[in-house]
Amino acid sequence: MDTGTTAFMLCCIIGLTLMIPGLALFYGGMVSVKSSTNMMMMTFGAVAVVGLLWVLFGFSMVFGTSYGGFLGSITEFAGMKDLMEPMTTVAGLPISLFSIFQALFAAITVALISGAVADRMKFGAWMVFAAVWAVLVYFPVAHWVFAFDGVVTENSVGGWIANKLHAIDFAGGTAVHINAGAAALAVAIVLGKSAMFGQLRKPHNVPLTLLGAGMLWAGWYAFNGGSALAAGNSAAIVMVTTFVATCAAVLAWLAVEKYKTGHVTGVGAASGAIAGLVAITPACGAVTPVGAIFVGGIAGAICVYAVGFKEKLGYDDSLDVVGVHLVGGVVGTLLVGFFASEGMPNATNGLFYGGGIDQLWRQAVAAGAVMLYSFAVAFAIAYVIKKTMGIRISPEEEEKGIDSTFHRDSAYELEFA
Repeated sequence: MDTGTTAFMLCCIIGLTLMIPGLALFYGGMVSVKSSTNMMMMTFGAVAVVGLLWVLFGFSMVFGTSYGGFLGSITEFAGMKDLMEPMTTVAGLPISLFSIFQALFAAITVALISGAVADRMKFGAWMVFAAVWAVLVYFPVAHWVFAFDGVVTENSVGGWIANKLHAIDFAGGTAVHINAGAAALAVAIVLGKSAMFGQLRKPHNVPLTLLGAGMLWAGWYAFNGGSALAAGNSAAIVMVTTFVATCAAVLAWLAVEKYKTGHVTGVGAASGAIAGLVAITPACGAVTPVGAIFVGGIAGAICVYAVGFKEKLGYDDSLDVVGVHLVGGVVGTLLVGFFASEGMPNATNGLFYGGGIDQLWRQAVAAGAVMLYSFAVAFAIAYVIKKTMGIRISPEEEEKGIDSTFHRDSAYELEFA
């Protein structure tokens, strides 16, 4: 048992947990005042349901011995059995601690999807979708990406992306961001356009969004740095690349925003930061600090344009989950194939460092497989919910606001003289 690593991971778990209110504030500030509470409750609701599923069988599905590289054993660690023993360790830390670290990854990934359905999805339908998607999509995909051979037990066999394809995804560009972004696109299509689609939808509280983005930025050091699973040089390098890529993305987003509209905005700064964090997530252990500047800058510039896809293609992704998380995740995953350097923790060279296209095609296959699988299954889940319990609130309820029609507490009690 490595007490230093254990202490480090305890701190990372606190940082990850602070991403929950961070995401809630980020999303809650961007929607209308009539649905802010509902938006924030979607985050907390998703975390709660996924947390229980994780203990019951989620951890086992992700890190249990693999069935052909596609799914871990559902029963091997069901109920976290045999994992609470003091000497059960992963990389020198208690396996129970490793488990809750990964549980927060699962919960936050599911919560990310909610940004695409703001203002118009039934809360009950969202909770059902969150639970079913976690089981059918997140747990299998996380097994593909995060379950390395021999991680939990000496003889355990892991997922195909990690152990057969050998794509690099340090902290979840595929399993988290591409996965959530593809699902968000599918649900948005099934759900349909909101009444405000095509109109200027102003965030009701930009300071809340900026505060949420800042909390997410802080928590992302735990997200990426904690994925090193040790308080050492790799974690330090990852935190550096995470920081500098985010700075570059903010500047790139604002520069493009100024070019396009003549203004720079608070929501733009917040969105640029998230775009940079998303893009550097798979690459943080593979690129140099200078490479991270390119990763963040490229992602920040591309994602500004990507958020406009919804108007051109006609899908209503309310809070730009597709434009930021799907596109940013794909950009970051692919750029590993260009900017990876063998001097970094992942010890692989990309195209620009003499490695040819070998790593690039691996990155492309991983990104494509996760995107297609997540989109197809999420679409099927949402469609079944639509045809059974119903997925969308009525036009009258949408006009009045979800907070007042589905919840007892609105975000603000407004009184006028």
